Formats: sequence, structure tokens, C-alpha cells
Amino acid sequence: MSSPSGDSDASGSSGDVPSAADIVTVDDVEAARERLADAVHRTPLDGSTTLAERSDADAVGLKLENVQRTGSFKIRGAYNAMAQLSEGEKEAGVVAASAGNHAQGVALAGRLLDVDATIVVPEVTPAAKIEATRGYGADVVVEGGDYERSYEHALELADEKELAFVHPFDDECVIAGQGTVGLELVEQMPDVDTVLVSIGGGGLISGIATVMKAHDQTIRVVGVQPEGAAHAKPSLERDEIHMLSEVDTVAEGIADARLLEKTFAVVRERVDDVVSVSDADIAVATTLLAERAKTVAEAAGAAPVAALLSGAVEVDGERVAAVVSGGNANLTDHAELCRVGLERLGRYAEVRLELDGWPTVLGGVTDVVEKEGAELGVLERTRRTAVADLNRTPVRLGVEGSGLDHLRNVVAALDALDGVSVVRHSLDTEI
Repeated sequence: MSSPSGDSDASGSSGDVPSAADIVTVDDVEAARERLADAVHRTPLDGSTTLAERSDADAVGLKLENVQRTGSFKIRGAYNAMAQLSEGEKEAGVVAASAGNHAQGVALAGRLLDVDATIVVPEVTPAAKIEATRGYGADVVVEGGDYERSYEHALELADEKELAFVHPFDDECVIAGQGTVGLELVEQMPDVDTVLVSIGGGGLISGIATVMKAHDQTIRVVGVQPEGAAHAKPSLERDEIHMLSEVDTVAEGIADARLLEKTFAVVRERVDDVVSVSDADIAVATTLLAERAKTVAEAAGAAPVAALLSGAVEVDGERVAAVVSGGNANLTDHAELCRVGLERLGRYAEVRLELDGWPTVLGGVTDVVEKEGAELGVLERTRRTAVADLNRTPVRLGVEGSGLDHLRNVVAALDALDGVSVVRHSLDTEI
């Protein structure tokens, strides 16, 4: 997602920031776990030898919040906040703004607690997400061209109809609920050295860091953001909230422009570092999670694994936990991200051919790919261009192989085939 270029500072100096202890404590998180006992799953911690070997870590555990109810951790915070509403507030109902996981978390919490929920979403929200939110029993209001307008409209509805507003992250109860991920993690991996957590608005990492530091001050908690939405590191460096006027990343679930007062207060005291990863790094992580860990992660959920694999954080010899925070991926987008990931790993190539005869030469093309031991992912006839030989047929291939050398051999074999010319291929670019 993109917005106009440039960035700016938001107000919020260190002198105005409350103490983290005044916002959330481990006791708050323990109390949240009791409330959530019958509402959420205790998600697994899945070890990955592949990721440990690729990162030189002693061990890597994946905390799989992508298999949580609604497909992400968001139900934890939403339920904890809504369970503590007064009877009058529950009777009146709640409102929230979200284009994704928070919407479904609030909707399901409303159904479980018998609280009417209204979710305001921007016009760009995919129909599948709207239907999923409605499926949990919430009323969905489509308002605004972007999230900021939806957020404003949700606040307007809260005032107009006297509804409780459930914030996606900057709320003590929400932070405490998200922190229950950390309680499970310290039980599953008590000797963990480093915990990697995505940062959007900062609610999840605030809750997890609260638990980790209470368990053992030496545990390193590292936040991960995409390069196109990297607001937290400047905030920590300047000791004030830094706001971006642009976010541009494939990881829409963490495409926030800034921390807010409560999450900034906790992050500055309890998070040790924040690193950033590229969208290409996220594509590789998404691919390896699908292929080697057999888990579907949305881009935001794959970001901690991207930090692990890209070297953004040093973990040699450490025991590392990476929180896979969500799995609500559009399947078409997920497939495309995995294709990009394979290309970045040197295992997929786009090849443009020109054929002297169509479709007679086509059989030779498929025979070569098969003989070379590669896999044909895409084969399609494409449009001729103004500079193309109009007497030849342009074709696009997508070929998957075991590595760069293998794919280069496939391309060379295709180029040597009678009636076939390789016009260009993606292996010409650095991978």
C-alpha cells in the first residue's frame, strides 16, 4: 500500500511519556490469560531446523499465532478489552475501525461476549475480509477511502451512539491481552535468548516485552518492521514519537505510520532494538515458511522470520523465538509473494521466448524443461510488441529449478532448441 512521499515528526516528547509500569504489568497479562482461558487457543511453538541452520542460531521456535482463532493474535486483545466493559457498555455495543485482523478479532469477541459490534472499514477493503467479519456476527460499515477516514468515522459513531471504541493497539487492556502470547512462549521456551516480533502500532510487542522482561531481563526483545513503514526505530533514537506521512509495503498488517502514546511508552522501556526488512526479504520468509515449516503466513506475520534470514539481527548460537502473528493471506497474493520469494532464492526464472512455429515447436520446449529436471509453472502466449519479429510467436515461461546454475542450464538448453530464441530472462538480474 502506498501514500504520498515524505515523512515528518509527530508531537510527543519524552517528558510527556508515561511510565510503562503505569500502563501494563505482567500481573495485568496474567489476569488477561484467565479471562481468555475459554476464548482463545494456546498456539503451538514449532521448532525449525531449517531456519536455525540458515541463521546460525542454536534453535528457532515459531510461535504460530496464524493458527489462532480468526487467524491472528488480535482476538486476544480485543476479547480482554471487551470482557472488562461495564454492563451498560456491553449493552450499548462497541465500534472499531479496521481493514483486517482487528476487525475479525472484535467481531468474534462480540459474538462470544454477546456484545453488538460495528466495524468501520475503508472502501479498499477486500470483499472476502468484509464477509469474514460479517460471518462472526458484526455489522460492517464501509466508510472512507483509507483507514484514517474509517478511524475518524468510527470515533464519530462512538460519540454519536455512545458506543465503546475498541482501539487496535493503544489500549492497556488490548496490550495485556496480546501479552498472553508471551506467557505461553516463556512456558514453551523458557531459555529463549531473543524474541522477534512484528511492529505495526506496537500493541503485540508491548505485551510480549512486558512478559519477557518480567521473566528474565536478559531476554532480548527485537521489533521488526518493513522498510516502507519503519517508524519505530526513529522514535526510539529521537526519544519521541516519529510519524511517517508515507507507508509503502506489502505487509499491510503492519503498515502503520507511528506508535501512539501507550505503546511508545512500553516500547521505549522494554524493547531492546528494532530492525527493518525489505519486502523482498519478507517474500523469501513467506516462501520458506510455506515450503519448510508448512505454514501459511501473511506478510506481516513473516516479517520476524525475514529478520532472521536476512541477517538484520545477529543470532549466532542463540535460542530464538519468532512470532508468526497472522495467517490471513489472500491466496492469490500469497502465491505471488511465494513466486517472488523463489525468484529471490534463485529457484525460479521468468523466461521470454520467440517461437518460429505455434504450436508445433511448443512440444520441444516442454520436453527440454522436463529433460533438464525443472518444473514448468507458467506457459502462456503473450502479445507481440512493436519491436518484436511479427513472424514469430512470443511466449512466457515460468520455470522452477533447484538453484541458479540449474536454471541457467535450462535457459541455455531452450536457447539451443531449433525454432526457439530466448529473448530475455530474469536470471540476467541480480538475485
